[in-house]
Amino acid sequence: MDTTTHRPELTALVNLLDEPDEMAFSKIREKLFYFGKDALPLLEHARDDVFDSRVQERIADIIHKIYLDEIIAEFSGWLNTGSSDLLKGFALISRTENPLLEEDAIIREIEQLRMDAWLELNENLTALEHVKVLNHILFHVHNFDGNKIYPMAPENYYLPALLSSRKGSSLSLGMLYLIVAQKLNVPVVGVNLPQHFILAYLSEPDIEQPGVDDVQFYINPMNKGSVFTRREIELFINQLKIPADISYFTPCSNIDIINRLIEELIIINDQQDKQTKIDDLEYLKKLIESL
Repeated sequence: MDTTTHRPELTALVNLLDEPDEMAFSKIREKLFYFGKDALPLLEHARDDVFDSRVQERIADIIHKIYLDEIIAEFSGWLNTGSSDLLKGFALISRTENPLLEEDAIIREIEQLRMDAWLELNENLTALEHVKVLNHILFHVHNFDGNKIYPMAPENYYLPALLSSRKGSSLSLGMLYLIVAQKLNVPVVGVNLPQHFILAYLSEPDIEQPGVDDVQFYINPMNKGSVFTRREIELFINQLKIPADISYFTPCSNIDIINRLIEELIIINDQQDKQTKIDDLEYLKKLIESL
């Protein structure tokens, strides 16, 4: 859309945001939604200049809806085109917290992690040696670690905060580990263990639908990538006093991982009474459920 051509109309619409009649305002709002992100510069400028709290709230709601619609469209595309790029899915969910997230900067930082690990990998390494290299790069060279002091802090779950603070949850650390491993063609996958997301190293790369029998060993991202066996998972499940389920040992898909991320963020935002954020996340979750 040619923003220059439509600028007079956009300016007129923004100037009408103090419209007292709700029905008339609804039409103004819908027209701004039609222009989408092209309306954002004028809306953001108006938000900074206006002093009327009601108009400020209206502008904030419109801006939020425009950004959310863009995330929804991209997330739907991600779901419907194979969801193979976990980094993209992670970035999209992170944009519910920061719509202005600079994905190119994140991609560059992930590429640096990949390159650092690639320089130490070779075809002659064993599976355990592959993991040792990844652990060294992520947890010792770049100092990523679990946030054990504030494990339920929201920033543990968003990609930009993880990359800047180097602190995360078992899920976000596991996702980062998995993203780097996938970019290096190291056969690591996620496993949806309750209360503690873990990873699995497969016996072969490129297995279309890996099962329990394809797992060589498991990896704990919250403990600097320590390696363990199925027996440790069984002991953990017994401690939780929940019935064992095959899914606790079986590799899961990228969609399963993103769904878990959404669910954990809903819980965290519910604890903080952030209903708007919950509504946004629940909408994205419904897109997954509709597949």
